[in-house]
Amino acid sequence: MSHNPQTRRDWTAMFSAVLSNLLVLLAVCWAAGVHRTLGIQVYTEQFLALMLALALALTFLNNRLPVLPAVDWLLTILALAGGCWLAVTYPWLSIESSINPAIGLPAAIPLLVTLVEALRRAGGLPLTIIILLFLVYGYFGSNLSGEFQALAVAPERLTVQLALDTNGVLGTPLFIAATVVVVFVAFGRLLEHFGGADFFTRLAAIAMGGFRGGAAKVSILASSLFGSISGSAVSNVATTGVVTIPLMKQSGFRARTAAGIEAVASTGGQLMPPVMGASAFLMAEFLEVPYSEVVIAAIIPALLYYLALFFLADLVAARNGIGGIDHETGDQPVPLMRGLPFLLPFAALVLCLFVLNYPPALAGLVAALVLLAAGFFLPRGLSLLKPAALWRAVAQAGKPLSQILVITAAAGIVIGVLNETGLSFGLTSSLARLAGESVLGLLVLSALISIVLGMGMPTIAVYVLLASLVAPALVRLGIEPIAAHLFVLYFGMMSMITPPVAIAAFAAATLSNSDPMRTGFEAMKFGWPAYVLPFAFAINPALILNGTGAGQSILAITTATIGILAVSMAIIGHAKRPLSLPVRLVILLAGIAFIAWPFVKIL
Repeated sequence: MSHNPQTRRDWTAMFSAVLSNLLVLLAVCWAAGVHRTLGIQVYTEQFLALMLALALALTFLNNRLPVLPAVDWLLTILALAGGCWLAVTYPWLSIESSINPAIGLPAAIPLLVTLVEALRRAGGLPLTIIILLFLVYGYFGSNLSGEFQALAVAPERLTVQLALDTNGVLGTPLFIAATVVVVFVAFGRLLEHFGGADFFTRLAAIAMGGFRGGAAKVSILASSLFGSISGSAVSNVATTGVVTIPLMKQSGFRARTAAGIEAVASTGGQLMPPVMGASAFLMAEFLEVPYSEVVIAAIIPALLYYLALFFLADLVAARNGIGGIDHETGDQPVPLMRGLPFLLPFAALVLCLFVLNYPPALAGLVAALVLLAAGFFLPRGLSLLKPAALWRAVAQAGKPLSQILVITAAAGIVIGVLNETGLSFGLTSSLARLAGESVLGLLVLSALISIVLGMGMPTIAVYVLLASLVAPALVRLGIEPIAAHLFVLYFGMMSMITPPVAIAAFAAATLSNSDPMRTGFEAMKFGWPAYVLPFAFAINPALILNGTGAGQSILAITTATIGILAVSMAIIGHAKRPLSLPVRLVILLAGIAFIAWPFVKIL
């Protein structure tokens, strides 16, 4: 290889592109069942080992230094060689290491070491510290006393179990990420490649631009549409916010208000079906229920979340005299009509998931194929369909995909330690004891823990941690399992807009040139329903349409809607006219009463 730095960068970029495309190709082949069609027997763990090897290598190649250091090349080679060797030998290795764990150590130790280093780069220091603490507990927790004393497990057996067992690194979180998430992220990249983000923004502008506060409503609608697929609150802010935040500021919204609305709208994409930042698919696996059941449970709270945000933005616009943006969008209908083929892949996705009952990965693959077919009818579609263009588009997915796979693989360490040491039972008992067997007390404690643990972490990592650590305690005290999992997901996501580490709000603040902390508190104001709704549906499952009659669900949805609208009016201090302080107080108390009535039965 040439010693010229530019040539070496080009070679590194080319190698990364090859690995990224190979990663997506493997996921597509698995979703399409190519191995079954060819009559090739492949263990799931063999497939996961290959996918993780590619993700680790991509993480080490993603070094921003002008020239990739030799140590990163060594780590890349180690990850690829180790992953390929593990994939080839897994059928033999899994049997032999169960008898004599020392046989599996040459594969397990390099895998765990490279995974932790890749996690430090991809997931950040806070998440890495959490994983290291779990590892320390797994190896030394048996020396503790009391309810947190770990079961004694031989170090070599624990190492092999964490690295090679299906309750460890090669477990459910990585499987969902390597199949479903990879396909949907690739679908999202193709959507962006063909101009999908611009289409959704234009669609939102046509639908909402003419209304009072139209710029904010465009932001909310565009972010909800794109965010439900994109899988990341921060990338949603970066993709749609670059257009909508300046538009809101031009319309008359304050910089921090524009950023706060965008941050809340983008974060809500992780709570809105069908994808929910991929947590919907993981939730279905954890709960062992059909994916459609998760979607049905999540839809009403998500709609109430966005209804409140629309109403809050409308009240701010009314209070400040901010009108629509018809003049901004008058020339949009013709380009919009050309973009209608973007609706076809979403129609295909809904059809496959809810009518044909396809597995999520296969449904995402069908949607991506429909998008490619629709590309023939899109502006510049033929040029964007050229193999070189598609190659580059998929290559751009390498960084987010490697990050997700590394984080979910590391989450397997948490699950493995919980299973091997008995820590899960200890944590559940401890949380229940601290809450004094009070359901409301446990919910408050769980909410605080979820926000703290979620700070600065991606959606999937947040959900896996909280589903393993916090949700079981809620279920033990009588909360419906699906309500408990949605509860921790909501509060894990609220860390995105809750200072001091409100990464979605801070990303929006960068685009709006506003103060990050003040933007975070502004986002909390606009996202307030998400701090309340989880308590409501945890206490009253009728709000998530779970096991109750239609009458109870209608009553729960109606009272929650009235309460949310009333509290929103009190917060903004405006209805048809400015509200005096006593009137705001009365409306606030009335709204709280409508929201809180289900709590009477547990007080």
